[in-house]
Amino acid sequence: MPIIEVNNLTKRYKNADTNAVDGISFAVNPGEFFTLLGPNGAGKTTTISILTTTLSPTSGEACIAGHDIVTAASAVRRQVGIIFQKPSLDVNLTAEENVRFHAILYGLYPFRPSFALMPRAYKQQIQHLANVLGIEKEIFKPIRTYSGGMKRKLEIIRSLIHRPKVLFLDEPTTGLDPISRRNLWEYLRQVRAEGDTTIFLTTHYLEEAEEADTICIINQGKVVSYGSPTQVKAELVEAYLLLDAADRDYLRAELTGLGLSFIETPRFKITLNGHSAQQVIKAINTPLTVLQTHTPTLEDAYLAIVEAHDRS
Repeated sequence: MPIIEVNNLTKRYKNADTNAVDGISFAVNPGEFFTLLGPNGAGKTTTISILTTTLSPTSGEACIAGHDIVTAASAVRRQVGIIFQKPSLDVNLTAEENVRFHAILYGLYPFRPSFALMPRAYKQQIQHLANVLGIEKEIFKPIRTYSGGMKRKLEIIRSLIHRPKVLFLDEPTTGLDPISRRNLWEYLRQVRAEGDTTIFLTTHYLEEAEEADTICIINQGKVVSYGSPTQVKAELVEAYLLLDAADRDYLRAELTGLGLSFIETPRFKITLNGHSAQQVIKAINTPLTVLQTHTPTLEDAYLAIVEAHDRS
């Protein structure tokens, strides 16, 4: 059974001429890494806001862990953790205090004025999460002393304290330097491996989406592509070889004899159509003067899909 089910979800803001989210449907399985992609204004943040019950849909249905996001919003909130685009920490508190008050608000533990007075279960939990994310030495320091990367790690700890089944990440690495981004993703892999947590990500960094199990691309509020990274890349962008030879007539005849699909651009562009580049190259006996391979990237596919939808 999917952990997230979305059916014909729609959101139109007051006085708007078009829907911000326009009848989208998809499903996410337990433990899956799911990425929602789209240009600015496509409806990504609106979708996350609806699924995490901070915004009501205009129509349609969605369930998280079997709970309806409208009629059972409180139950949904207990099942999800959220990391917003912008940090939402209290900089006047220590890291541990931020997490402690979050846990108390969730009703996980009774209020205690200090870490020392908190139950043993809480102490063990926060120390374990701090160890996983590598900030055990900084957990009692004020937030104002933290770097951007450390603040993001703390937000992960805070979002996981109630052991959610789904972790929503709304562009979590925006504003982080490359090293902090890399480290953050290493920690998220650990968290996912240890707790079998479902990850729901929005991002503008397509290399992050490459690791997803499933990608959903939305544009102008509509789903325009859905599938694994391999499926999405194969949808509109082809893998091909560019070849040339001093004896072009001989190469042309050989390619035709091998039954390969090609065009001259003016070099010979060979569409692989499921063949590996290595197989094709081994089959060609003509001495080559040019050999270039093109394997479609997720960025190639993303741009092609969004541009095709904009033209339609």
